[in-house]
Amino acid sequence: MKKSILYIVLAAFLCCSWNCNAQLLENAKKLVTSKASGYTEKDAVDAIKEALGKGTDASVKLVSAKNGYFSNPSIKIPFPPDAKVMEKKLRSFGFDKKVDEVIVTLNRAAEDAAKDAGTIFLNAIKNMSVSDGISIVKGDNNAATQFLKKNTSADLKAKFLPIIKVSLDKVYATKYWGDLVKLYNKIPGSKKMNPNLPDYVTDKAIEGLFIMIAAEELKIRKDPVAQTTDLLKKVFGN
Repeated sequence: MKKSILYIVLAAFLCCSWNCNAQLLENAKKLVTSKASGYTEKDAVDAIKEALGKGTDASVKLVSAKNGYFSNPSIKIPFPPDAKVMEKKLRSFGFDKKVDEVIVTLNRAAEDAAKDAGTIFLNAIKNMSVSDGISIVKGDNNAATQFLKKNTSADLKAKFLPIIKVSLDKVYATKYWGDLVKLYNKIPGSKKMNPNLPDYVTDKAIEGLFIMIAAEELKIRKDPVAQTTDLLKKVFGN
């Protein structure tokens, strides 16, 4: 039982927030080994859920802000890979500005859709079991991210796709893309193409969101700290 509680508390601790506090980790370990720890397994699991909720909320806010995708090289959505030949040829003909306009609008659509990811993450976290928490702490450095990916990817796709379709129109991506395709198809010898833009942007938007969550998880695992909520004080406080 003590080992079980230790695993759960460490999982909660690893998923707390962003600033390092080694002394607090020692305090948490002492609380676990104490006969009068003052909290239950439920408290510990609830703390994991609360911490993950805060972490995913921070990631969603980051990517859904203006330039959240566009200004971040690790998640910036590029020109569709299936149309790289098209991009290269258009740039060689001096259409750099039009190509760049498309890339900006693809990222704007992703930023717009990401705003609705929070509720989906919260539902997955709400349904997390004790065994899920133990698996996370025993797993790899991206175990929490993989838990969320497994339990939210289908819902995220269903949620994002219609929003991105609307967003692509709203930010004129559909128009810019259509104009580019027309320009390219007029170039002699060009192979006509028109990749599915909504599907591409949706997949890249979700991929980028999980990249950010994985980065936060790795940082959390290396630099665990306390949160200032009553629940986390109860689990980790002195």
